[in-house]
Amino acid sequence: MVEEGSREQWAVRAPRTVAEAVRQGLVQHGTLDTSLRPRQEEDFVLFPVLEWQEGTSRATFIQLRLIPSLPSHEMVGGIALLQEEDYSGAARILAARPSLHTALFAESDVEGEFRTRRFTVLAGRPTTATTHIEYGIRFRIDLSKAYFSPRLATERQRLLSTVISGERVLDMFAGAGPFALTLARQASWVVAADLNPAAVRLMRENILLNRTANVLPVLADAACLPDILPGRFDRIVMNLPLNPVPFLPIAFNLCRPGGLIHCYVLVQEEGEILEAIHRHPVQHVMERYIRSYSAGRWHAVYDITVGREEGQDRATGANLVP
Repeated sequence: MVEEGSREQWAVRAPRTVAEAVRQGLVQHGTLDTSLRPRQEEDFVLFPVLEWQEGTSRATFIQLRLIPSLPSHEMVGGIALLQEEDYSGAARILAARPSLHTALFAESDVEGEFRTRRFTVLAGRPTTATTHIEYGIRFRIDLSKAYFSPRLATERQRLLSTVISGERVLDMFAGAGPFALTLARQASWVVAADLNPAAVRLMRENILLNRTANVLPVLADAACLPDILPGRFDRIVMNLPLNPVPFLPIAFNLCRPGGLIHCYVLVQEEGEILEAIHRHPVQHVMERYIRSYSAGRWHAVYDITVGREEGQDRATGANLVP
């Protein structure tokens, strides 16, 4: 039972040794519920967060003093993204959050072959560019030129935790490089491709900014990658949620047997693209919901272990010629 003066909320559980780093990350991503007081539980600290994330659970927290409510928004670096075209609300957000310099409203969904959105400046500096810090990695972002979602930060860390030292990784739709630079911390080599020239320019800046030596930026249509890249990869990231299915044959072509493909997609029902996945050699596939995207739509990832095609060499994955 929730006591008077307390409230139940989603909670991130962090070991006390890394609690401050986790808290700073939640603040940076705009997901920490500042109306509730974090609490200790044995060797862990529980932080209240505004919405469900992978690994969260429900917990009871003490309600802090009431503060004037702010419009719903998401933070990317120094930019607040509002869900409504609310000029006065945008001004209140900038006044309440000194670290922010701009408040934007997205006029459009992600659109076009370059995956960009159009924005209206509601308050602050007239810019769509900022620097965003995610788990110690600095990203120069321009939201009008390249798609970027801070809500995938936890997902990027999940993938990083599964990467084995020495892996060769391909990011087929890399954007400004958030998956590529994250996985480069453990992989031996990451090829990061994108069709959008502005995104690749930002990615190159981020590679230099973070002094990352094992990421190769490639300006290319994903459909052309088999003709450009030598060999096969141990892991492939397909972060193209609107319509990744046409590119599945390319990913299976470029992934070695036993390797992993992480296919991100917006779905309306469970198992929505399983039929398309099973047209290819599959050893195992797991569907995971990451977050709610809109009414009736979920952002999901399919973790696919690639199987071996009939007539393929067991050691190398190469096709055997009679």
